[in-house]
Amino acid sequence: MKNKPQNISNTAQIIEGIGASSWFTIVKEKNYFRIERFSIKGEKECSSRFKVKPDGFEINKPYRFTYLSHCQECTIIQEKKTYKFYKYES
Repeated sequence: MKNKPQNISNTAQIIEGIGASSWFTIVKEKNYFRIERFSIKGEKECSSRFKVKPDGFEINKPYRFTYLSHCQECTIIQEKKTYKFYKYES
């Protein structure tokens, strides 16, 4: 695993890729989730609100970011269930 830059949250997870790897963080914001993506060097690439499908994702339980995840859509696996997060345009 890569060394995490100091400016990235301790809860950040890395997705390693062929071309580039990225760090991802997620926090609950009212009825949405704030997901941020950072470059391997710690530069913020995007920060947006997301809605999740299906319902049932529990931010306080263990989870893992996985492919396909980018600035418009993210995928998280929790308790063998796949959740898709879609960027919310207000």
